[in-house]
Amino acid sequence: MSHARPASGIRALLITSLLLLIAGLVAACGGNSAASSPESPLPAAGTTLRLGFFPNINHAPGLVGDADGTFTDVLAPLGVTVKSSLFNAGPEAVTALFSDQLDISYIGPNPTVNAFVKSKGEAVKVIAGAASGGAALVVKPTIASAADLRGKTLATPQLGNTQDVALRYWLKQQGIQTNPDGGGDVAIKPQANSEGLTAFQSGQIDGAWVPEPYVTQYVKSGAKVLVDEATLWPGGKFVTTNVVVRTKFLQEHPDIVEAFLAGHVAALKEINADPATAQATTIAALKKLSGKAPKPEVVAAAWKQLEFTPDPLKATLLASAEHAIDVGLLDKEQFSAAGDPNQLYDLAPLNKVLVQTGQPSVGG
Repeated sequence: MSHARPASGIRALLITSLLLLIAGLVAACGGNSAASSPESPLPAAGTTLRLGFFPNINHAPGLVGDADGTFTDVLAPLGVTVKSSLFNAGPEAVTALFSDQLDISYIGPNPTVNAFVKSKGEAVKVIAGAASGGAALVVKPTIASAADLRGKTLATPQLGNTQDVALRYWLKQQGIQTNPDGGGDVAIKPQANSEGLTAFQSGQIDGAWVPEPYVTQYVKSGAKVLVDEATLWPGGKFVTTNVVVRTKFLQEHPDIVEAFLAGHVAALKEINADPATAQATTIAALKKLSGKAPKPEVVAAAWKQLEFTPDPLKATLLASAEHAIDVGLLDKEQFSAAGDPNQLYDLAPLNKVLVQTGQPSVGG
């Protein structure tokens, strides 16, 4: 759980404006009679928002907002506390969302799509973007091309996660086949990012497709970047982190979701206005949550590869879904049966916050 602390500078100004926004929410939802409605119920005192994120730099908006008290500041006026949980990769977070152990999570695009398909379009909604970029294929320096990867072993964070799909799709584009069971022209061994890094350092694997800060950590361990994923997308922009909510939670607590999004937007502003402070906060949060954290120079280098944005970059998520279908990790018929993928998004609460804080709305 996060704890509020005295705000200063940019953060103080942001929190002041956001608290005014939240005060408007409370008034709109109604401290008395008429304003309360079945469609927009007031949260019960003591309500807890269960928030998930991963120990990755591209989840910095969640890490920063939780650690520096921003989420607490915007949710406390509604009588809501925050309980945060750390996950290694998207499939774990999806399981928690499905089992009602999580309300909102920072998550990658491919697990988001899988949740959409498995629930026939009903279980989750994308309510904001968080980060673009910051993923790459890193390999031993002796590997110079895709052809050199035949017979090699590579790691990804988890089977079916965003980087796993990206690696398998790229390899297929190069004429190299892979199988979900680890067979094929290249053996892919999904494992936790920290375990993959250790395996690379000990010579057990030849490389990995990973997010930051692990790209930078692999490079510092002697790897080189063979493929920067940004080079594979138009304009170099591709979603690596979105924010999703359980649909039922959104329906039952729209005011809490909107207040959370106010905090999310504030965290993004903090990160972009004062990267050095945000990096220090991220490092401290990772240390507290996981017992370990990358060195400041690693985080600073990784930060440069990312863009923190509320735009969910919808087109790139839908393209990632097509990639997952292409490599056999997503069933095309099931994807179609889930309904219009545009219905996966509900950006109205985000756009309300953006407009009220003087920022342009996003369309995905």
